[in-house]
Amino acid sequence: MGQAAIWTGSAAKLVCYFTNWSQYRSGQAAFLPQNVDPFLCTHIIYAFADMKDHRLTTLEAKDVQFYKDLNNLKSRNPNLKILLAIGGWNFGTKKFTDMVTRPETLQIFVQSVISFLRQYNFDGFDLDWEYPGSRDSPAIDKERFTSLVENLHNAFLQESQNSGKNRLLLSAAVPAGRYHVDRGYEVQKISQSLDFINLMTYDFHGTWERTTGHNSPLYRRQAEKGGAAEANIDFAVNYWLEKGVPPNKMILGMPTYGRSFTLSSPSDTGVGAPASGAGTPGVFTKEGGTLAFYEVCTLKGATFHTIEEQKVPYAVQGNQWVGFDDVESFKTKVGYLKQKGLGGAMVWALDMDDFKGTFCKKGPYPLIQTLKRELGISSAGESPSASESPSANESPSARKSPSPTQPSKPIPGGNTFCENQENGLHPNPQDPATFYNCVGKRTFRLSCPAGLVFNDSCKCCDWP
Repeated sequence: MGQAAIWTGSAAKLVCYFTNWSQYRSGQAAFLPQNVDPFLCTHIIYAFADMKDHRLTTLEAKDVQFYKDLNNLKSRNPNLKILLAIGGWNFGTKKFTDMVTRPETLQIFVQSVISFLRQYNFDGFDLDWEYPGSRDSPAIDKERFTSLVENLHNAFLQESQNSGKNRLLLSAAVPAGRYHVDRGYEVQKISQSLDFINLMTYDFHGTWERTTGHNSPLYRRQAEKGGAAEANIDFAVNYWLEKGVPPNKMILGMPTYGRSFTLSSPSDTGVGAPASGAGTPGVFTKEGGTLAFYEVCTLKGATFHTIEEQKVPYAVQGNQWVGFDDVESFKTKVGYLKQKGLGGAMVWALDMDDFKGTFCKKGPYPLIQTLKRELGISSAGESPSASESPSANESPSARKSPSPTQPSKPIPGGNTFCENQENGLHPNPQDPATFYNCVGKRTFRLSCPAGLVFNDSCKCCDWP
């Protein structure tokens, strides 16, 4: 009996960010909607939109054309979901804070989001507020972020019921560090309203520090103490899980770029070595301290090493040091997220993988193709995840019934199955094609893809 290439409540989503500024890179590095493979990712998130007068709006001159071009990819892969993101580091916090301060401005924003997403044929919305309660955002914004998430969720649900259209998806990009998590997020509350949560498990180290450190290490090094011992994926994942996020809603962030440093001494080149500043800007990305994967793989005369404790590679070229991810580290990280029962992988970003295959000579998208393969996502995209929203060909009446494919709320009518069960996945004795996910004694019913049944031994959907 061969196991099907899908993990229920586990590695089902591959969420990839499309950035609307990568169009401006030169030559082979310019990234456009036509460079997106519609079968590579299950979800694409367009970064970023803007906000003006508390309303969602475009940011770049070509956004509207790019919205159309990207959403046209769904004619080739109808299972592809495309979301629109607002925020990001450079967006700051002020517009978010001003908007959530008063209920009336929050409602203006919520309604503008629905109108905007429907106008341009998006499937959902991604909140990338960096961060509530930090970076000049007041402490009260922690509760107000919860209110924003809940208002968006409820409005999306109401709009779906009124229009008969699929409910708009709602996700958020969230930080990995304890400080920002504690100040900004009521984790259990927002988890109930979000379809999935993109954990930004990268930028753990960078040129704001004066010693070399890896951008996205899986584990801590033994030499790291105190706060430094928390600067890794394993700590971040466990911290969010302890705070109460359901594992299958947590999407693990994977960077297709590295963080680079200029070494202080050519003889001290390991991890933790003294650095005098940012690494030399890449030929195409042109930002000190950052290199796209396609810039790393073409470093001439570099030596490549692995940080064994942290399961990630780095490269040294003269006085340049870069910690990055490669095919092997991505494989290891997918193994980790499966072990943790997480919902899949998130990629920042499409444009920094070798998307044409012209630089690294390993075919298009060598890193993201690795994620797709390791996650077991089908090439034809014919098997959406068990926790995904209903397919487009479902009737409105079917969508209005309690749907096992929308497990963001407990089953209406109060199914008591999970009252005496451990958290996790359990078979449904009445229907082998469905199963239950128990979270804090709440019952969520999910369905296997057509033709598969739930196998309790692997906690997965399997061929009967």
